[in-house]
Amino acid sequence: MKRFFMFVNLVLTLAIIVVCFTGCQKDSNDIKIGAILPLTGDAAKYGDIAKKSFDMAVNEVNASDGIKGKKIKIIYEDSQGNPQLGVSAVQKLISTDRVISIMGDLFSYVTLAIAPIVEKNKIVLLSPASSAPKITEAGDYIFRNCPSDVYEGNVMANYAYDKLNMKKVALLYVNNEYGIGIKDVFKESFSKKGGTIIDEESFEQNTTDFRTQLAKIKQSNPEAVYLVGYKEMGYILKQAKEMKIRPQFLSTVMFEDPDILKIAQEGADNVIYSASSFDTKNDDNPIVQSFVKSFNDKYGQMPDIFAGLSYDAMKIMIIAIEQGGNTSEGIKKALYNIKNYQGVTGEVSFDSNGDAILTPVIKKVENGKFVFVR
Repeated sequence: MKRFFMFVNLVLTLAIIVVCFTGCQKDSNDIKIGAILPLTGDAAKYGDIAKKSFDMAVNEVNASDGIKGKKIKIIYEDSQGNPQLGVSAVQKLISTDRVISIMGDLFSYVTLAIAPIVEKNKIVLLSPASSAPKITEAGDYIFRNCPSDVYEGNVMANYAYDKLNMKKVALLYVNNEYGIGIKDVFKESFSKKGGTIIDEESFEQNTTDFRTQLAKIKQSNPEAVYLVGYKEMGYILKQAKEMKIRPQFLSTVMFEDPDILKIAQEGADNVIYSASSFDTKNDDNPIVQSFVKSFNDKYGQMPDIFAGLSYDAMKIMIIAIEQGGNTSEGIKKALYNIKNYQGVTGEVSFDSNGDAILTPVIKKVENGKFVFVR
């Protein structure tokens, strides 16, 4: 009987070893990329469309035998747009999942929270949408394929002063890294040109009542109001129309959100904002149209700017892994060497800080639609 139990234990041990070995072998054939996105919570709609784009880009590559015969596996973690959860997520991806690179986050304040950790561990991080100026100096392993707020803030400040002949502007911005960063850039650039910032009002993210801030702005009587925020901008414009506040409203690429138009309705008419060159309907570039058709066919919805930036980000990361191999140093070097990558959101190169070299364009709202101005 004793020999029988010894035999059973030996068989079980061998079975465990075989399962572990085959599992580890299978896992070793995967190239693991981490992704930190707001998949639940108030910002889930942004994370959802970014995830769809990541998945689509990876599925396209995996269908063509992956990278040198190895399949790409994305390991997702949910930040909920919360810096603390982002920190926990990145620690897990690095120490437990042992990913070779990380995508995300979409929000600057989450990206800035996790940047010191990836920098310390020498893991490359590529964000599709974090635009705060502080990210420029976040580290040698931190990249983004969206324009910094420095570009966007300067573009709108110059356009307001030179093209719209605006000399008195009020600022209304979300009180976080993103909002403060871009309003500071606009303020400095506009002031240097000779313009005057006559009022500054802030609000917390997810606020829905802006009548106090709008009343103060109305009293200061600006020629234009520079809005920086997220879906809150829809409520701001709706309430501004109700309060008969009629300056020229200016904004950022974040304004290109159909939900803002639904909330603001006619209040969004004639808002001018800086944007990327991504245009799902009017751009006849075959790369853009192929992406739009594939995304719409697969998910039953039109891709937005977050979809385009996220798709480009994953494609760029895949190229960097193909060229740089499975090491952080190789991936980092390959990203710095990427020049004029033709993505769906335009040509992308990276400067010495890991920032995308892009030129935002100017768009506006006409009859409930986003259209190009120049």
